[in-house]
Amino acid sequence: MRGEQRAVQARVSGTVQGVSYRVWTRGEALRLGLTGWVRNESDGSVSALIAGADSAVGAMIERLWQGPRGAAVSKVEIVDSAADAPADFKIVI
Repeated sequence: MRGEQRAVQARVSGTVQGVSYRVWTRGEALRLGLTGWVRNESDGSVSALIAGADSAVGAMIERLWQGPRGAAVSKVEIVDSAADAPADFKIVI
């Protein structure tokens, strides 16, 4: 990865569980060369730690608004993070 590095914590709300949102997120993150994780939350939202090149993180944030077929995203909250990301992108259960 080149350029400025960035890590963010994302929380995605709406119809994002039961539509393969985590699998889709992992695929998009890997295509962009990002690391981190994604998991379902008990309130029906999905959380993710996304880390990598600033431009790729920005692109991923845009994609979170789309999601996979069947998703209906109503809100994406982003907070900068200092957390260490894993070496790849994982689905956390």
